[in-house]
Amino acid sequence: MIKVHSIPGAFSAAQCDEIVAIARQATANDAGLVGDTTNHNIRRAELVWLDEVPGTDWVMEQIIDVVRHANRDVFDFSLQEFAESAQVARYGAEREGHFHWHSDIGEGQLAAKRKLTMVVQLSDPDSYSGGDLQVWPSSAVIDAARPKGCATLFPSYLLHRVTPVTQGERHSLTIWAHGPAFR
Repeated sequence: MIKVHSIPGAFSAAQCDEIVAIARQATANDAGLVGDTTNHNIRRAELVWLDEVPGTDWVMEQIIDVVRHANRDVFDFSLQEFAESAQVARYGAEREGHFHWHSDIGEGQLAAKRKLTMVVQLSDPDSYSGGDLQVWPSSAVIDAARPKGCATLFPSYLLHRVTPVTQGERHSLTIWAHGPAFR
């Protein structure tokens, strides 16, 4: 059975606020797609890659711990590494920030090895409208839990999206765990 797994409190509210503050002080780039292309009809957001920001090692340590437990308890995937940096995304209402239906496995060298996706809700859910993370594991779409600090994990091949933000801004932390191809 395909699973979408939520972990409330994977990051504390204070940790979420610190990650957002770090991202606000860093230089954000326009979010692209696999293959270094940009299409604002598909994805409209700003990104900060945490491996480019000093003092964020603690974030990766927390990610490793959360993913290790979720994989052991729920997914049991063969995971080998985190070959890509964690990214903080900002979806703002001024641009109707969104990310259309997609999967995280792609044709790129690293994207082809993605096995498990984790998205952490960094914003207070009452601070924005829209911006729902939705995952489509089978016949029904699942709305990810919105509490601040909640991590949602799912196989990287599942279709998912972020609906347009219509008021305020939504911040999220995303990382992929990599391993050998699914068989």
